Amino acid sequence: MNELELKYGCNPNQKPSRVFMDNGSDLPFIVRNGRPGYINLLDAFNGWQLVRELKKATGLPAATSFKHVSPAGAAIGLPLTEVEAKIYWVKDLGELTPLASAYARARGADRMSSFGDFISLSDVCDECTARIISREVSDGVIAPGYEPAALEILSKKKKGAYCVLEIDPAYEPEPVERKQVFGVTFEQGRNELVVGDELFANIVTANKDLPQEARNDLALSLITLKYTQSNSVCYAKGGQAIGIGAGQQSRIHCTRLAGSKADNWYLRQSPKVLELPFKDKIRRADRDSSIDLYIGEDYMDVLADGKWEDLFTVKPDRFMPEEKRAWLDGNSGVSLGSDAFFPFGDNIERAFRSGVKYVAEPGGSVRDDNVIAACDSHDMVMCFTGIRLFHH
Repeated sequence: MNELELKYGCNPNQKPSRVFMDNGSDLPFIVRNGRPGYINLLDAFNGWQLVRELKKATGLPAATSFKHVSPAGAAIGLPLTEVEAKIYWVKDLGELTPLASAYARARGADRMSSFGDFISLSDVCDECTARIISREVSDGVIAPGYEPAALEILSKKKKGAYCVLEIDPAYEPEPVERKQVFGVTFEQGRNELVVGDELFANIVTANKDLPQEARNDLALSLITLKYTQSNSVCYAKGGQAIGIGAGQQSRIHCTRLAGSKADNWYLRQSPKVLELPFKDKIRRADRDSSIDLYIGEDYMDVLADGKWEDLFTVKPDRFMPEEKRAWLDGNSGVSLGSDAFFPFGDNIERAFRSGVKYVAEPGGSVRDDNVIAACDSHDMVMCFTGIRLFHH
């Protein structure tokens, strides 16, 4: 099949809409169920590239959860801790396959942003992964194949309309890519950069101790940024992105946004949140929203009289700022990647408050000395990669 007609473009008024191969070849994917939309395919193709590279870099199954052409989460298939299984709402499923663990972690790090996601999987989708997907609010999935039982489960989702795409894993695009904006054709060489340990060789801080686990997390963060709308910053820990700040005009706003998401990820693991007395009838999505409010500045939206009764069996105590700060001080060993240089040390100061120990950024700012000094003041390790990763 060389061409596929879509319902509409980015918005319903943008018609006609289609995808096609202008070189006359077949499309590199087939539709196994449902009908993809324009934005679905943008998410699918960016996400597939991300997980394919993560799999090559780590040797482990990878998954990503995309929303509006940027990842909400990305992870590799490492086992979940008991606490992670609980906050990602998969504890009832027992032991997960590596691919299922990857998606649970990719989806779970920022469940608010992942709501209604498009999923990309590096490996053939197994039944365990399909069962997790089947109970989440999601628009579709792309993978290099599906076990029969997995395809049967996914084909029943959204009353049979769930979008299931199968990508040809051997497909390689042409080395030059083009797109049109305002009737003008843009052309550039594809970003074929391979993220590996060599990018982390130039350590510019006094502390030069960069363990392999941190190298893996920095690689994950940079691969994630390669497919994230710029400006962007990614916090990673333990083989998963825990906070992604995308599409901000200011670097510090990226760092703050991603840092606040990383903080929320860690706060959700605190006993105060784990023990919230939700009523049994409250659905996962409503619990996610309530937790996000409870740990944020709008806590009265769930704690005010007349509101908490709808959610909880008893009224929870407020999560006080000093309690949150004390808990967040326990987070450590976080890695941080940036798609362009940090122009000021304020980014490092903000990152440090979210447990960042390891940093990878291109370098090249006139204030590099200031940024290095900020890292040294916190005994952090920073690499200058020399590589910018803008994506638009």
